[in-house]
Amino acid sequence: MYNLIRSFLFLFDAEKVHYFSMNSLKVLCKVPFIKKWIAASYRPKRREQYSIFNIKFSNKVGLGAGFDKNAKYLNELEALGFGFVEIGTVTPLPQDGNPKPRLFRLPKDKAIINRMGFNNDGMDVVADRLKSWKDRPQTEDHGRLIIGGNIGKNKITPNEDAWLDYEKCFLTLYNYVDYFVVNVSSPNTPGLRELQDKDSLRKILTNLQNLNFKLLNPKPILLKIAPDLTLTQIDDVIDLAMEIKLDGLVATNTTISRDGLSSESNDVSKEAGGLSGAPLKQRSTEIVKYISDKTNGKLPVIASGGILTGTDAKEKIDAGASLIQVWTGFIYQGPAIVKNICSKI
Repeated sequence: MYNLIRSFLFLFDAEKVHYFSMNSLKVLCKVPFIKKWIAASYRPKRREQYSIFNIKFSNKVGLGAGFDKNAKYLNELEALGFGFVEIGTVTPLPQDGNPKPRLFRLPKDKAIINRMGFNNDGMDVVADRLKSWKDRPQTEDHGRLIIGGNIGKNKITPNEDAWLDYEKCFLTLYNYVDYFVVNVSSPNTPGLRELQDKDSLRKILTNLQNLNFKLLNPKPILLKIAPDLTLTQIDDVIDLAMEIKLDGLVATNTTISRDGLSSESNDVSKEAGGLSGAPLKQRSTEIVKYISDKTNGKLPVIASGGILTGTDAKEKIDAGASLIQVWTGFIYQGPAIVKNICSKI
């Protein structure tokens, strides 16, 4: 059934369809018995809990940042069974992102190209939504949905002041998220990836760690890295992460590479932006395994990239991942993706 619905939706603009689909689900979930039916249909049957970063996750399958940038759909994503949802990327000031169109499908490759550009409502508005979510009446006992806060810098902020943007977002969202992910690896904000340089990273992450340790209940802080880093660059990231006791890495963000795409995707593949989906699977798995082997599993990894099936997810877990995130796979596989993956891992 979902394949038929997807074929119809794919006839229209990708970004408009995204909001249409999620807003439609939001309307349905306002009706209590419909939400219960959705949850009964799509939540994983197993009720095991996984403790990582001193956080208890109801399952290992999360939704990656960029899908629910503004924390508008947590109720609906909870009904679909996600163990955790990473909101954002959130920046201090609201920003519109890059000009449209900026989201493109490559169906033959089960891939997507995006150049959204950190479009979001800004940290204050997102914090207010998260507060409302946290303060909502607890009427159902399905296990608490874990919320990650993916944070970034505004486009107008020069790189030398980027650490201040990350600090502002960290302090504003601190009371409302369970963990943080520092995003310096999106290819869609000019100059952002330059912050993956070891010295730039050290300034941003050391400042956040110093702030974190002064607070009553420190939150896990992770770093999201690009799949386009060289092994030397990955080694630098690992060394820094271990030195400052970072809680983990998210591997990986989207890629600027276009290797391995089918000829049917030639026109769309020329679009600027980050590529996600099936073509990224192998490279992402290689990086997850490299980090796990290099650190003897002492640096937890959330795997992201090319996860569409339970087999894909198991491959990431076997490579050393503690948790996995989907995004493009959710688009291509539909609302049953969490249930299907959890039955395999």
